[in-house]
Amino acid sequence: MCSLCALSFASLSWKSQWLLLCTQRCAKAGFQNRCLKFCGICCEKCNCVPSGTYGNKDECPCYRDLKNSKGKGKCP
Repeated sequence: MCSLCALSFASLSWKSQWLLLCTQRCAKAGFQNRCLKFCGICCEKCNCVPSGTYGNKDECPCYRDLKNSKGKGKCP
Protein backbone atom coordinates (compact mmCIF):
# COMPACT_ATOMS: atom_id res chain seq x y z
CA MET A 1 0.00 0.00 0.00
CA CYS A 2 1.30 3.44 -0.92
CA SER A 3 2.39 5.62 1.97
CA LEU A 4 0.81 9.03 1.50
CA CYS A 5 3.12 11.68 2.86
CA ALA A 6 0.37 14.13 3.66
CA LEU A 7 -1.76 11.63 5.57
CA SER A 8 0.55 9.06 7.13
CA PHE A 9 1.76 10.90 10.19
CA ALA A 10 -0.60 13.81 10.81
CA SER A 11 1.20 15.01 13.95
CA LEU A 12 4.59 15.26 12.24
CA SER A 13 5.79 18.16 10.11
CA TRP A 14 5.88 17.75 6.33
CA LYS A 15 9.68 17.29 6.30
CA SER A 16 9.53 14.77 9.15
CA GLN A 17 6.88 12.77 7.29
CA TRP A 18 8.78 12.41 4.03
CA LEU A 19 12.09 11.91 5.82
CA LEU A 20 10.65 8.97 7.77
CA LEU A 21 9.07 7.42 4.67
CA CYS A 22 12.16 8.01 2.53
CA THR A 23 14.46 6.65 5.24
CA GLN A 24 12.49 3.40 5.05
CA ARG A 25 12.52 3.47 1.24
CA CYS A 26 16.28 4.13 1.06
CA ALA A 27 17.31 1.74 3.85
CA LYS A 28 19.27 -0.53 1.50
CA ALA A 29 20.50 2.10 -0.97
CA GLY A 30 24.20 2.22 -1.76
CA PHE A 31 24.15 6.02 -1.86
CA GLN A 32 21.92 7.03 1.07
CA ASN A 33 22.20 10.81 0.67
CA ARG A 34 21.37 10.73 -3.04
CA CYS A 35 18.48 8.33 -2.47
CA LEU A 36 17.04 10.50 0.31
CA LYS A 37 17.40 13.66 -1.80
CA PHE A 38 15.53 12.29 -4.80
CA CYS A 39 12.98 10.41 -2.71
CA GLY A 40 12.20 13.69 -0.93
CA ILE A 41 11.81 15.55 -4.23
CA CYS A 42 9.50 12.84 -5.54
CA CYS A 43 7.49 12.64 -2.32
CA GLU A 44 6.96 16.39 -2.33
CA LYS A 45 5.74 16.36 -5.93
CA CYS A 46 3.63 13.20 -5.68
CA ASN A 47 2.57 13.13 -2.01
CA CYS A 48 3.44 9.45 -1.76
CA VAL A 49 6.31 7.00 -1.43
CA PRO A 50 5.90 3.34 -2.47
CA SER A 51 6.26 0.72 0.26
CA GLY A 52 9.40 -1.34 0.65
CA THR A 53 12.98 -0.61 -0.28
CA TYR A 54 12.65 -1.39 -4.00
CA GLY A 55 9.94 -1.75 -6.61
CA ASN A 56 6.24 -1.36 -5.77
CA LYS A 57 6.18 1.85 -7.84
CA ASP A 58 2.77 0.95 -9.27
CA GLU A 59 1.40 1.94 -5.86
CA CYS A 60 2.21 5.55 -6.74
CA PRO A 61 1.97 6.26 -10.49
CA CYS A 62 3.22 9.85 -10.16
CA TYR A 63 6.34 8.63 -8.32
CA ARG A 64 6.82 5.91 -10.94
CA ASP A 65 6.42 8.25 -13.91
CA LEU A 66 8.72 11.12 -12.89
CA LYS A 67 11.76 11.18 -15.20
CA ASN A 68 15.13 12.89 -15.06
CA SER A 69 16.60 14.95 -17.91
CA LYS A 70 17.90 11.75 -19.52
CA GLY A 71 14.45 10.14 -19.58
CA LYS A 72 15.22 7.63 -16.83
CA GLY A 73 13.28 7.17 -13.61
CA LYS A 74 13.96 9.99 -11.17
CA CYS A 75 12.59 8.38 -8.03
CA PRO A 76 14.33 5.59 -6.08
